[in-house]
Amino acid sequence: QMQLVESGGGLVQAGGSLRLSCAASGRTFSSYCIGWFRQAPGKEREFVAVLNWSDGNTVYADSAKGRFTITRDNAKNTVYLQMNSLKPEDTAVYYCAAIGAVGYGAHYRYPDHYAYWGQGTQVTVSS
Repeated sequence: QMQLVESGGGLVQAGGSLRLSCAASGRTFSSYCIGWFRQAPGKEREFVAVLNWSDGNTVYADSAKGRFTITRDNAKNTVYLQMNSLKPEDTAVYYCAAIGAVGYGAHYRYPDHYAYWGQGTQVTVSS
């Protein structure tokens, strides 16, 4: 089993920045890809970004490109989501999740394919 714990959410003004963290315990990320998703009230959970732990390859949703960066710290078994130039429409609960690396390219956008989830962290961007 893998446990994921997110942190770093909060309230920020539009144009500000936040860095979210996703720390793993129970298993290492070595054979997984770690994705970030978000869910706003009344909306479906949507893909934000994913990182392949083994090769560092990353993919971003169009809404995140140029503003968000997903990175990792191998020693801490932690993945980060640096969010800059935040907008009110970025307001949501942000979740990190783990998906097996094999064949992830066809599935990384879909929440149902992720095996492990964190509890989520609230991000609120005021205008």
